[in-house]
Amino acid sequence: MLKIGIILGSTRPNRNGAQVAKWVLDTASRRVDAEFELIDLRDHPLPHLDEPLPPSLGRYQNEHTRQWADKIASLDGFVIVTPEYNHGIPGVLKNALDFLYAEWNNKAVGFVSYGGVGGVRAVEQLRLVAGELQMPDVRQQVALSMITEFENYSVFKPGAYNVPALNTLLDQVIAWSTALAPLRAPAPVAA
Repeated sequence: MLKIGIILGSTRPNRNGAQVAKWVLDTASRRVDAEFELIDLRDHPLPHLDEPLPPSLGRYQNEHTRQWADKIASLDGFVIVTPEYNHGIPGVLKNALDFLYAEWNNKAVGFVSYGGVGGVRAVEQLRLVAGELQMPDVRQQVALSMITEFENYSVFKPGAYNVPALNTLLDQVIAWSTALAPLRAPAPVAA
């Protein structure tokens, strides 16, 4: 069965992302076509790019990088939950993406964002990064406005109309992750 990671892309104190990621996980967990796992970047404290270039699959100097690489390598696709900070993505999320390369390749990714205008500018940046990491990004996006989906800008109360959009995003991530499976398969060993 496919394993899809839901990456919580903010580590700030009092972040709204934990509520959003839990909603994504709760909704996704009702499905039977994939397994879902929440990956909180707080649980993977990565310093700022301390591995030499180029990053190569499985040959990392630092234990924190090996643990991060093992986690990402174990998954078939991703949903990234991201806020928009100053018209962009959180630095901690960009750092986590940049730490690896091969482990991201040929894995589909979808985006659930939140912010003043739903986090759409952050997702536009993430789509560029995903392309360079050879991660096909799905068209569907869930953009959650701080004005309409959060009470007092802090308590997440999503409208029911967001659930079909999230399910479409999950459908697309699962379909693309399934289609990309042959590209993720280990290369046959020559005799």
